[in-house]
Amino acid sequence: MLQRIDTGGISYLAPLPGSREWLWGTDYTSGDLYEAEELYRDGHRIRQNRLILVHWPDGRVAEPIKARAGQYFGQPVWDEGAVLLLADFPAGELRLLRYEDGPGKVTPLVTLPRAAVEDCYNLMPHLAPLCLTRQAGERFQLLWPERADFAIHPAESFCFREGERLYFSRWYEDPDYREEVVVRRLPDGEIVEQLRGALNVMPDGSWRLLTE
Repeated sequence: MLQRIDTGGISYLAPLPGSREWLWGTDYTSGDLYEAEELYRDGHRIRQNRLILVHWPDGRVAEPIKARAGQYFGQPVWDEGAVLLLADFPAGELRLLRYEDGPGKVTPLVTLPRAAVEDCYNLMPHLAPLCLTRQAGERFQLLWPERADFAIHPAESFCFREGERLYFSRWYEDPDYREEVVVRRLPDGEIVEQLRGALNVMPDGSWRLLTE
């Protein structure tokens, strides 16, 4: 018999990065975070979205925060609790909050002005340690807890941070498809190492290098 999970209409769940026990899901009433921001900028009245957490294997559902009009959730991660990214468009703020399931407590981590970023495209928290980043085209920005802003290759995607080292995956088609790992240094983005192979995220949110 199929186990039923009452999500209130949310039809897809994904593993919560950094946790083996939690999944997360949201409804996309106005698209993703970037699309909702575009609608708001164009003068449309966006509907707030919902974000839920589902505990595995019992299927218990938690909804840490109910967004208000003009507020929209982005992708969360797990770092001593679920770290939620909430954009409050009317207030002009970006917030990171931590939800602790045991006490059911939500603690603000940081509030940034919306003007700190050009837009919310690829704006998301990452792990090891916890940070907030944005990547658009050939530019990478670290927004919190430190700030950095530097150029990257257009085929690079940020994966994770390890101390002062930032790990990016870069792909090539020359002519066959292949990947390599580019390790850059904070805060200037200088390349300190390049590794053959592909990065792959594990169920707990950690990363491994897949080699030949």
